[in-house]
Amino acid sequence: MPRRVIQLLVGLVLYGTGCALTIEAGLGVDPWTVLAEGISIHTGIGIGWVTNLLGFLVLLLWIPLRQKPGIGTIANILLVGTSLQLALGVIPPISGIIGQFAVFALGLVLVAVASGLYIGAHFGPGPRDGLMTGMHARLGWPIWLCRLLVEATVLVIGWLLGGTVGIGTVLFAALIGPLVHLALPLLDTRPRALRASATAPAS
Repeated sequence: MPRRVIQLLVGLVLYGTGCALTIEAGLGVDPWTVLAEGISIHTGIGIGWVTNLLGFLVLLLWIPLRQKPGIGTIANILLVGTSLQLALGVIPPISGIIGQFAVFALGLVLVAVASGLYIGAHFGPGPRDGLMTGMHARLGWPIWLCRLLVEATVLVIGWLLGGTVGIGTVLFAALIGPLVHLALPLLDTRPRALRASATAPAS
């Protein structure tokens, strides 16, 4: 248990830090951060604090979907945005296209490793992931369709509000899945036998 708790907390803090790096790179960010950035522009509230608020609002959407949050869900809402905001305050300005891509790549890898850490701790999904799985369970729609609809919606709203959409947004969408797929088996806290049974094909 102590290892899982530490892994969860470290993963969430690193996730926020990785998001901060992608923001500072200025090449475009993931859809939810685009939305947070757009809201931040119009309200003057820091992007990290907006991220926390969005997490709480998304959690409210779990109620009609009959989803139950775990410890990891609550910790996600409290820590990701907070660490993002703190990191933005210490990351120096990035100049030059090479520097931008290098910082973006570092942020992307950090987000992937962080995802493996907090998902592998098995304390419950983040609010945004839970929204998609809840839609899948209640509506019967495929997970990929739920994810596409939700993320496309927040991306468009965020872009209209002035959030940064660019090549980084495309790279994040294309690469985050494969990178998390590589990281998760290395950071999964379940016993090896349980992992094998979870991935075994149904007979």
